[in-house]
Amino acid sequence: MNKFCVFLIGLALFSCEYFNVKKTSPEAILQEELKTFNWEEVDTYPSFKVCDASLPKQAQKQCFERVLREHIMANLQKEIIVVTQDINDTLSLEFKVSEHGEVTLQDIEMDSITLSEIPNIKALLYKSLDSLPKVFPAIKRNQNVKTEFKLPIIIHVN
Repeated sequence: MNKFCVFLIGLALFSCEYFNVKKTSPEAILQEELKTFNWEEVDTYPSFKVCDASLPKQAQKQCFERVLREHIMANLQKEIIVVTQDINDTLSLEFKVSEHGEVTLQDIEMDSITLSEIPNIKALLYKSLDSLPKVFPAIKRNQNVKTEFKLPIIIHVN
């Protein structure tokens, strides 16, 4: 009976999954870590040199958008635009800032009247981006990342 009890105790101890060591691969750890990221947020927004890096995140975003909007509007105001009817439209510009700080215009949403009155508006918008000052890309976990955003621009031509 003693031998039988020792046998049962030994069987219970050595057949238990408790003593098995499970190895976790680096890929599995990486996948678990990636699930915890909020991919919609960045640690630091894209910025220009004139935007102070010590500003809070929302103020950095507003500064970047303000400088970009002012730059585009200044370039559009240099152009002579002749229209047959008044235009008061809000353009929705979709931008992408690469991890190298290159700004590209992805899409432009505008009223059909604006496009018919100013047929070269897209070319003017693309041209305004050619003279942008240096853009510092967004940062996520100490890595430069690409970002996309929409920027409204109000066009008012008499």
